[in-house]
Amino acid sequence: MSYMLLIVEPVGQRAERTPEQGREAYAAMVDYAQSLEARGKLVDARSLASTSDSVRVQARGGRTTLLDGPYAEAKEMIGGFFLLQDVTYEEAIAIARDCPAAQWCTVEVRKLGPCFE
Repeated sequence: MSYMLLIVEPVGQRAERTPEQGREAYAAMVDYAQSLEARGKLVDARSLASTSDSVRVQARGGRTTLLDGPYAEAKEMIGGFFLLQDVTYEEAIAIARDCPAAQWCTVEVRKLGPCFE
C-alpha cells in the first residue's frame, strides 16, 4: 500500500522559531527522509513554503475565484509531506509516530486511493 503523511502545522509556528531552530528542524526532517529512502519506503518528501505565497483556486459555474494567502481564517497549514510505498497501515502509523515533526505538529496519515472510495 501507499500512504501520504501530511505535516499539519499551526500557522505562524515557523515565525516563532529562530533561524537556527528552523534550520535544525529542517535538518531533522531531511535526515528522517533519507532514513526512509534507505529503507526503500519513501517515494518523495517535500517541505512546502508558507501560505503567504499561496493561492486558492475555485472554478464554479464558469467563474474562477482566486484567494491569495495568507488566509486569516486558517489555523493550520500543510507544511510538507512524505509519500510512502510498500507499507502497511501499521507501518505508516509507526513511521508517522517516529517523524520528527510529530513533536511540534500533527502528522496525518492518509491512504492513497480514488476519491470515490
